[in-house]
Amino acid sequence: MLYGQVSIDPEIMSGTPVFAGTRVPVQNLFDYIEGGEDLTEFLDDFPSVSKESAVAVLEMAKRTLTTEKVLHENFA
Repeated sequence: MLYGQVSIDPEIMSGTPVFAGTRVPVQNLFDYIEGGEDLTEFLDDFPSVSKESAVAVLEMAKRTLTTEKVLHENFA
């Protein structure tokens, strides 16, 4: 399944959400941010991920966490 810039395929990384067209788990981006790294560092370490893809995933997370309806449907 393709969700914007996120792909979930049981044949790729056992179904772990990855950046579309790569084998880079989306979780890696959040781990970098949590660890105090910036987007540039992440992109340098994972050149198969475009800046546009990384920003799109961050926007997806932002929409998820700032939309009451989505929060209620997924976390209430």
